[in-house]
Amino acid sequence: MSDRTDRASFVVLCLLCALPWSVQTFSNGGTTFVFAWGLFNTQPPHATYIWDFFFRYTQGLPGYIYAWPVSVCCYVGAVVSGFFGLAFGREDPRVTGGLLVVAGVAQLSLARGFSVQPYRTAWPLGTLAFVVVAWGLYWPAAKRRFQAVWS
Repeated sequence: MSDRTDRASFVVLCLLCALPWSVQTFSNGGTTFVFAWGLFNTQPPHATYIWDFFFRYTQGLPGYIYAWPVSVCCYVGAVVSGFFGLAFGREDPRVTGGLLVVAGVAQLSLARGFSVQPYRTAWPLGTLAFVVVAWGLYWPAAKRRFQAVWS
């Protein structure tokens, strides 16, 4: 079995971008979806792109918010690593899977930060998705690499 990313795995990796990475529900009925590209609020319906959030609305942001761009950067790194595996057969699955796990931990940190605010609950869907993809698609190949190094 090859350690390179196949087409189906790369598609799954790319589809993580379409999933809301964190969902915040409010006691007033509103919901905010955090994606790689930005936020979508339901009350009132409005999208804020990540670059606007960090380059226009930067005043007074709490520290836990910075876990969001960290997770985006790790995710982009995993996609680039997967692309190199698909296109050139040059990929270390430990890197791709590891970046996904770090992105998941960052999303968990973001959701935790949101959840401590009054009248808000955050659901870290991205954490679950990143860990499942890392475990299911990259851990078997990474495990073989670890065993080859330790043997």
